[in-house]
Amino acid sequence: EVQLVASGGGLVQPGGSLRLSCGASGFTLSSSDMSWVRQRPGKDVEFVSQIFREGHTRVADSVKGRFTISREDAKNTLYLQMNSLRPEDTAMSYCAITGSWSPRQPPSTQGTQVSVSS
Repeated sequence: EVQLVASGGGLVQPGGSLRLSCGASGFTLSSSDMSWVRQRPGKDVEFVSQIFREGHTRVADSVKGRFTISREDAKNTLYLQMNSLRPEDTAMSYCAITGSWSPRQPPSTQGTQVSVSS
């Protein structure tokens, strides 16, 4: 059974940092294109960042220069380093196999809450 469990969220002040982790079981992360997505309160699910199987990455314009996606193959774990956090980054964050989510349907994986507030 494929399982993805995100962790590392929390409450942080504006300008702070968090590192999200996503542990995978039942499959090898490096064999799939993987994404971080988020759902802000009252909003659709939105793309945040993606890492392709060969290691290429891309990020949404809204987080460019602040968020970095990475993957540690030995631990079968995906990461999202989030710096310079803003109140508008407050969201439930999920990791997902690319294509397994839609704007109206969040991934069926365990997310982690990121809250940015003073």
